[in-house]
Amino acid sequence: MINRERLAETFKRLVSIDSVSKEEGALAAELAALLSKLGAEIIIDSAWQQTGSDTGNLMAKLAGNRDAAPLLLSAHMDTVEPGRGIKAVIKDGVFTSDGPTVLGADDKSAIAILLEVLQVLKEDRLEFGPLELVFTTCEEIGLQGAKNLEFEHIRARYGYVLDGKDTEGIITRAPAANRFKFKIYGKAAHAGAAPEKGINAIWLAARAIAGIELGRIDRETTCNIGMIEGGTGTNIVPEVVTVKGEVRSHDADKLASVTNRIIDSFKKAVCAYPGSDDMDGSARIEVFMEKDFSGTHIPDDHPIVSIARQAAEKLGRSMVSKISGGGADANVFFERGIIAGVLGTGMQDVHTVNETVSLDEMVKATELLLEIIRLHAIEYS
Repeated sequence: MINRERLAETFKRLVSIDSVSKEEGALAAELAALLSKLGAEIIIDSAWQQTGSDTGNLMAKLAGNRDAAPLLLSAHMDTVEPGRGIKAVIKDGVFTSDGPTVLGADDKSAIAILLEVLQVLKEDRLEFGPLELVFTTCEEIGLQGAKNLEFEHIRARYGYVLDGKDTEGIITRAPAANRFKFKIYGKAAHAGAAPEKGINAIWLAARAIAGIELGRIDRETTCNIGMIEGGTGTNIVPEVVTVKGEVRSHDADKLASVTNRIIDSFKKAVCAYPGSDDMDGSARIEVFMEKDFSGTHIPDDHPIVSIARQAAEKLGRSMVSKISGGGADANVFFERGIIAGVLGTGMQDVHTVNETVSLDEMVKATELLLEIIRLHAIEYS
């Protein structure tokens, strides 16, 4: 039986442990201790060598008591800033932060739910198949933990990532994304005494940005310029500027097309400048583009969708397939052949100091997951 008070206290305890990206070590140690007490085999991988975190991803395996295919359950350990010294308070059944920080419901509401699920499975001696829990690091800074996960430890080919809002929805489609960086080189000069001797790199970047469409391109595609860094003083014509951004789309051809248009716009803005081919290397550009993550597209008849719907129906609820504009660890799992739908925990206004989560919604998510695990043990044994 779900213990609401325990679930609430677990969540409050988890958010009180600082775990901003690359500093998840204290939380990983706490989880390892808790999960060990619940009978899980603990593995911490060496992803930290690539991510720069103070810990690797944490994997916890429970053998279960039914002979069934293993089921993946996942959440991420890191939070965004401001995420230090978080203290959760609850009023009228809703958690908020008591200060100028995020709450950390993204994604510690998910971790608390998973811990409560395991507690109930043990206390009520429920039947369940093998479970493989994955708690990743550095999700908030580009899914870095999942990208460097040691997948050889994972046998599950499908499962669920708890990293959404809606407790009656499952995200089955998410976009692919490309990340780009342009480094534009102009020529330094005194901005007051001899501006004509300089080439303003920021101005060249502005010309390039003015030539592209940003925001929502269409219902499947978005584009954003998120960072511009350059210049050393208002009295110096800026010699170098760096521009960073991304393109996301549910359509591979659109993703490639928009990415290429952006690259072309930056190249044209620089190459069209008089003297851009000078031997001194002024007015030149370096282009860096990489795939950030792959898209996901899970058919409605896939087992993870049908089981989630059956579980919701058993509880008298609905379960709607949803399309997301964001990426999650599920995108990385999908690329590695693990089909994972994204379930919600009830968290709202994430990545802001106004973040909240309802205890009732967390209980609903716990109930749903327990029913999913029960059905999975029966139908896939």
